[in-house]
Amino acid sequence: MCRLEGTKCSFLLCLGMSIIIFSFMYLRTRIPTELKPPQVPSCRPFSPECKAFLPSTETEEWYRRDCQVESYILNSHVQCSYLTRDLHFITKPLSREEEDYPLAFIVTVHKELEIFVRLLRAIYMPQNVYCIHMDAKTPWEYQEAVRKLVGCFQNTFLSSRSEIVTYGGFSRLQADLNCMKDLIKSKIGWRKVVNLCGQDFPVKSNLELVQYLQSKEWKDRNMTPGVKQPASMRHRTQLQHREIIGSHVAPKGFGLMKGPSPHNLQVYFGTAYYALTRDFVDFVLKSQIAKDLLEWSKDTYSPDEHFWVTLNHVKAPGSHVDGDWEGDIRAIKWRDQEARMHNGCKGKYVRDICIYGIQDLPWIIDKNSMFANKFESNTFPEALDCLEQWHRNKVLNQAAVPIEPSWLLATPRSSNSSSSNSSSNYFNSSA
Repeated sequence: MCRLEGTKCSFLLCLGMSIIIFSFMYLRTRIPTELKPPQVPSCRPFSPECKAFLPSTETEEWYRRDCQVESYILNSHVQCSYLTRDLHFITKPLSREEEDYPLAFIVTVHKELEIFVRLLRAIYMPQNVYCIHMDAKTPWEYQEAVRKLVGCFQNTFLSSRSEIVTYGGFSRLQADLNCMKDLIKSKIGWRKVVNLCGQDFPVKSNLELVQYLQSKEWKDRNMTPGVKQPASMRHRTQLQHREIIGSHVAPKGFGLMKGPSPHNLQVYFGTAYYALTRDFVDFVLKSQIAKDLLEWSKDTYSPDEHFWVTLNHVKAPGSHVDGDWEGDIRAIKWRDQEARMHNGCKGKYVRDICIYGIQDLPWIIDKNSMFANKFESNTFPEALDCLEQWHRNKVLNQAAVPIEPSWLLATPRSSNSSSSNSSSNYFNSSA
């Protein structure tokens, strides 16, 4: 009987030990999935034409530290601390000047996830605020990836309402207004708001944007480049249009005419891009003039190209009633401006807009606009690689705080990328 009891005790002891060992082994295989980032694949090397944009050192070869950011977000389950570190987001204000003048950004996206991630990384600063409008027709996987990234930042959020955006339609204007309604409630005291699309990329650093928007010409003033509507563009607002949701905009009926603009407003024509004061945004959301113009614009073509610039020519906070095409917001190579305004597209034209190639970069950098448009990750990836590296070099060279190693996008192959000394040498040598 005693021998039987001893056998039972031994069996139970062995069973308990086995359960503990197998539980430990199971947890050990599960925990790294949650905590450790996935293996980073080898990077696409810099094009030889990039050498002109990289820091000049005795080191012959530089390598990119971030690769396939789209796959990283789609396939990983890492914590935000790893994600922001491994995607090289800047996590501290780089100067007191920038910290004292926070900016707001509206970014509308519907494709090119990789470019969006790199765009957000390039413009991101913890003192700013970012509203991301995701087109309601984007694929579920894309939406989940954006939600995952945006959820890692307290000052970045998705628009509370998403539109199915149609090229040239009222929905594009409504997307910006949705974000404005959210931004005006923000506790961050942003001073001006700038709108972007997912295929833009900055040329100026955040510090340079702050300095430009506070310059004598633009201090407390809106930037909406445009002129009185030329005769060639009047059909956009004189004929009634209808939006084929998610497809295109077409004239309504057989040339149905619209009535005159409300409040006898002079209609202007300009870009869809702007830099607006917070008080002006408040005016746009509350003023009866703005509300009436918005309602009148619903059946016009591409209303975002007349709405902002028209309101900026009436008496309103920050308005620029004598404004023209001033304000260098975008570097864009239009096909019909070739030989007059630029030296031709070195990439390819799509809808008469240049998709930039690497040989377009000298023109972009010399022009020194706030942003450049457009880039594609699959067509000419080297152009964005080079511009992104050039831009990050400039941003960190202007910093008034110590540089953290994770902020580097590329390092010399011979250097130890994890050491603070390498980051110091890197910036001492960069142009």
